[in-house]
Amino acid sequence: MLETTIAAIRAADEAAMAAARELQGRLTKPAGSLGALEELSVRLAGLAGICPPPLPESAAVAIFAGDHGVHAQGVSPWPQEVTAQMIGNFLAGGAVVNAFARQAGASVTVVDVGVATPLPTEPAADPAVLDPAVLDPAVLDPAVLDPAVPRLVVASVRRGTRDLTVTAALTRDEALAAVQTGIRIADELIDAGAGILLTGDMGIGNTTPAAVLIAAFTGADPLDTTGRGTGVDDPTYARKVAVVRAALARHTPDPADPLGVLAAVGGLEHAALAGLILGAAARRTPVLLDGVIAVSAALAAAAFAPAAVGAMVAGHRSAEPGATVALRHLGLDPLIDLGLRLGEGTGALLALPVVTGAVRVLHEVATFDSAGVAEK
Repeated sequence: MLETTIAAIRAADEAAMAAARELQGRLTKPAGSLGALEELSVRLAGLAGICPPPLPESAAVAIFAGDHGVHAQGVSPWPQEVTAQMIGNFLAGGAVVNAFARQAGASVTVVDVGVATPLPTEPAADPAVLDPAVLDPAVLDPAVLDPAVPRLVVASVRRGTRDLTVTAALTRDEALAAVQTGIRIADELIDAGAGILLTGDMGIGNTTPAAVLIAAFTGADPLDTTGRGTGVDDPTYARKVAVVRAALARHTPDPADPLGVLAAVGGLEHAALAGLILGAAARRTPVLLDGVIAVSAALAAAAFAPAAVGAMVAGHRSAEPGATVALRHLGLDPLIDLGLRLGEGTGALLALPVVTGAVRVLHEVATFDSAGVAEK
C-alpha cells in the first residue's frame, strides 16, 4: 500500500498553476493585493490540476492518538492516562477541537493507533466505533462526515511505543502498519466526500519524539527543535533536551530512510499522520497541517515523497520552536500565528476559512472585463 501510494503522488500541474496566476491578474483587485492567499490559490490549482480548484468543502479532521514509552523519562508532567481520557472528551464533544470543528462545520474522526490505557468508551457498545478492518467506503456509517458526531476508529498497532532512549520506539513493521492506517483513513474520508483533510493528534509526551524527528530530518540542534510542550518547567525542559540528544546519539537516524526514522524515534500518531498526508497527496486533496506533531510527520511524508509537499498547507505557526524549523525545511509559510500550542487540530481548524477564502476568490470574484471595471 505504501509503495502504491507514493507512486501515485505527482508534481503540481504547471498549466493549472499558470492559469490560476493569469486569472488572479484579471480579477477586480490590484495585482498581489491578497498577498499569500494568491499564491495559496495557485498552489491548490496545481494540486488539483484544474483552475479554479475545487472549493475545500466537507472538511474532515483526523485525530491520531498514541502513547509513548519515553514518558517514563519524565518529559511531561501529565500522567499518560490523560491520552485516553481526552479521547473520551473528544467523543463527548467537549474539547477545544470539537468547539472549533462545530464552528467550521468539520467532521471529527479519532483514531486510536496506539493508546496505552483502556479507552473510556467500549467499542462494542458505541455505534460510532468502526472495526479497523471496516475501512471500506462501501460500508461507511453515514455519520462519517457529520460534524455533530465525533467518531472513533480503533486501529491500535500496539499499546504505546517503547522508550526511544533505550531501544527503537517501534519495529519497522509496526511503523509501516501505522503509516498504512493513515493512508486508509485518508482514502476513507476522501471517498466519503471530504474535500480537505486536517491533521489532529493526541498523545501525552508526543512533543519529545516530534523534536527528535525534526532534528533527524533537518539536522537542526535539539535546542532548536525542542520546546516546552504543555508548559514544562526548566528542569523538565533540560531533561527533555537531553532525552532528544540521547535518542539521536543512540539511533543515528538516517533521513534517507523515513520508515527507519519513524520506527527508531517516532510515535504511532506521527507515523499515521505521515500516512494521512501521503494518502491525501496521492488523491490530490489538500491537507491542512496543525502544529508541531503534524509538521514533524510532514517531514517524514516529504522524505517518502518530496512531491507530497504540494498537498500540504501550513495552518499555523506553533509556539513550539521545532515547528518553525520544520516549516522552513519544508518551504511552507503558516497562514496564521497566534502562539497556539494545544494540538488536536485546533490551529488547522482556525486556518480553514483562510484556505476556503483563497479558493473562493477564483470562483466568485469578477474579472475586470466581466465587471466593466477599467484597469490601470
